[in-house]
Amino acid sequence: MNQVFAADIAPAANGLAVYACQPQLSRGRRFAEPDAPTRNLFQRDRDRIVHSTAFRRLVYKTQVFLNHEGDLFRTRLTHSLEVAQLGRSLARALGLHEDLVEAIALAHDLGHTPFGHAGQDALNECMAAHGGFEHNLQSLRMVDALEERYPEFDGLNLCFETREGILKHCSQRNAQMLEAAEPGGVGARFLLNQQPSMEAQLCNLADEMAYNAHDMDDGVRSGLISMAQLQEVDFFKGYSDQVQAEFPALSSRRLLYETIRRMLSDQVYDVMHTTRNALQQHTPQSVQAVRESPPLVKFSPAMRTASTQMKQFLLHHLYMHPQVLQTTEWARQVVRELFNAYMSNPQAMPDSHATRSNLPRAVSDYIAGMTDRFATKEHARLTGKVLSA
Repeated sequence: MNQVFAADIAPAANGLAVYACQPQLSRGRRFAEPDAPTRNLFQRDRDRIVHSTAFRRLVYKTQVFLNHEGDLFRTRLTHSLEVAQLGRSLARALGLHEDLVEAIALAHDLGHTPFGHAGQDALNECMAAHGGFEHNLQSLRMVDALEERYPEFDGLNLCFETREGILKHCSQRNAQMLEAAEPGGVGARFLLNQQPSMEAQLCNLADEMAYNAHDMDDGVRSGLISMAQLQEVDFFKGYSDQVQAEFPALSSRRLLYETIRRMLSDQVYDVMHTTRNALQQHTPQSVQAVRESPPLVKFSPAMRTASTQMKQFLLHHLYMHPQVLQTTEWARQVVRELFNAYMSNPQAMPDSHATRSNLPRAVSDYIAGMTDRFATKEHARLTGKVLSA
């Protein structure tokens, strides 16, 4: 694949572009608050997210490998920080609002369960008869209702634009539920088949770029995938061959790092270039025009193919590796048995959850908020079992 270098891309004009979200034009918060004297609305959202309990828990929540499996594997927290870094770099180049991008990036995984996707899938199965479980919707619930920090309202009372970006996906049923509770709110775009802001679109793509890159690194570090296997992926091999030609004596660890670094760098420049072309084609003059346009922040067709190729490789060789699947089944069992235990004995939960009228949702909220470590300890306490991952 041809590399795209920074020099090929003109920097964005100073200040925000006309299609960027601007704090002074925000659709506001659900509960009115006076402005902060030294911070814009999106900065304030970012700060509230960083200080939230849900954000701190991310350090002990699985990305791919369980938290106790190694000190250097990514967690939900480090993943969110990497998404924020990529997002800010792209936002600055495209004239988008960096603080909003950072806020969305840091909050996008707040609703993830313990044990990664295995925990999410198990909790969705447990909640099948009670409305299901979607981690994106749970992230929104976390910032809208479940954080308990302020005397005047539940949640963090974030701006519409931040909440819109957090809700990356949403089923039609849940979008209708959100629309009924908040007409014209964050669920409306899913019913109108519209796009979110460019800042939100950017975070979605930065999320994909980050997890592809760090899962390659963690996969090799864990020993579950090898450099030889990665060389079978054209996208990886092209960059690896470049690095080896320049540095033939490089260690395998440095070869991996430099290959991933170049892959990420070219993806960033590809997004900048492709997005600018889309902007020239559709010329949105406002945030609302962005919402009514096709997706604008995107890879070129060639880079989209390459990224999808890498995702497919990771799916088959890492996420479905027998060792990962073994821990996946263990995690599912822990979540299922926790759910059943709390449904049978609500008083085993804190009063804030045990006394709620909708018990299944209260149990779901409680489990979703757990770290890997706490869920494991609670499972042992309630069931008397000590399961080994």
